[in-house]
Amino acid sequence: MIKMRSRMGIIGMAVMLLLLSLSIGCGDDDDDLVPTDQPTVKQPSTVAPVVITIGNLTDQTGPASNAFSIVDIALNDIIEYVNTENPIPGVELKIVTYDGQFDPSRDIPGYEWLRERGADIILTGLPTSPVALKQIVNEDKVVLFSLSAPFEELLVPGYVFGVSAIPEHDAPNLLEWIAQNDPDSPTDRPAMIGGASWTDSVGPQFLAAMEDYAEAHPDKYEWEGGYLAPFTFVWTAEVEALKNCDYIYIPTMPVAFMTQYREAGYTAKFLGSEPQAAFIGMIDDANIWDEVDGSLFIRGTRWWNEEGELMNFAKERLHEYHPDEAEEIMRTGVGYMPMGGAYYVMVDIIRQAVESVGAENFNSQALYDAAQSYSLVVDGIQRYSFNETKRYANDSLAIYELRADEKDLFRADPEWIPVLQNP
Repeated sequence: MIKMRSRMGIIGMAVMLLLLSLSIGCGDDDDDLVPTDQPTVKQPSTVAPVVITIGNLTDQTGPASNAFSIVDIALNDIIEYVNTENPIPGVELKIVTYDGQFDPSRDIPGYEWLRERGADIILTGLPTSPVALKQIVNEDKVVLFSLSAPFEELLVPGYVFGVSAIPEHDAPNLLEWIAQNDPDSPTDRPAMIGGASWTDSVGPQFLAAMEDYAEAHPDKYEWEGGYLAPFTFVWTAEVEALKNCDYIYIPTMPVAFMTQYREAGYTAKFLGSEPQAAFIGMIDDANIWDEVDGSLFIRGTRWWNEEGELMNFAKERLHEYHPDEAEEIMRTGVGYMPMGGAYYVMVDIIRQAVESVGAENFNSQALYDAAQSYSLVVDGIQRYSFNETKRYANDSLAIYELRADEKDLFRADPEWIPVLQNP
């Protein structure tokens, strides 16, 4: 069972990091957004472009505003790129932004405000928005791209499309990989696993999925317990409860837990996913590399130190638009990665819809049709897709490890792992 220290939870400080599961690649057709080696010759046009407006429901002044500021920078940058490089002829993209302040009561007013100002598409990283707006966008037939949609909101197909990592997939696939590939996994007994988390929108689901997997595979794992707490940096009770584990899922902001666990003399290997990867800079600041060496993370995109079609695209835009801040932005983690992920796929779906019906005929139905028939091949690998019933994007994931000698995150397995929904 998952134990809660308190029923009170603060989701804002943790969910802001979920955004980083936002990594989507390029389309599998030839006419994508990434420029070829040949320069584009832009022909002057006397026809005014069709303006397509993206309504961004974000957090500018609430508890997650610092994280969302970088995420929104990436959104502004890809819009600037599209409007400058013209990969969607006849179209100009526009952003209107509403400050949801990470307040669920502002979800519906925010949607209405954006629609009143011409939003054709809704984009949100707020975890409560897909829940509050699903019925409304289905009735209005307005496509909503979510960076942090709860899994249950994606099970029944509709106008909400999730482009973020899903804990219900991440956890079992990580445990499956560990059992088959990690040299530290016990061979003479089931590995003992558990975890601790804030009461946010990622950790509880990840822990529940770990428990489900352990109960379904008692030959591989023994569940020690999952422990939930409100926003805290004191993990004394959880550390003691998990002292016998071989593997531990760590809180979203992990440094305090990692430090306290090692100071207590315990040796479990730490596990995480996209949110924890956002705190590599804090691990470096705390200089606890030796303590976290070998920690395993499951993620849906390449890391900054890798080369790849969409990772290169993101890094090029970052250095082009923010040359003085680029290194610091990369060091902070995953905030800018939607440039080569969720935002890229959203814009590429718009492109495909426009190509299908023509710029002058673009509407919600054309976008919906393009979205639910979209697939993405990145670096030769089928990575993401939607179809008539599938509303979560990931088709493959990657395993990474923290390495103390190089002080960064690196691939633990060079291969992409096909997502197994019920391994």
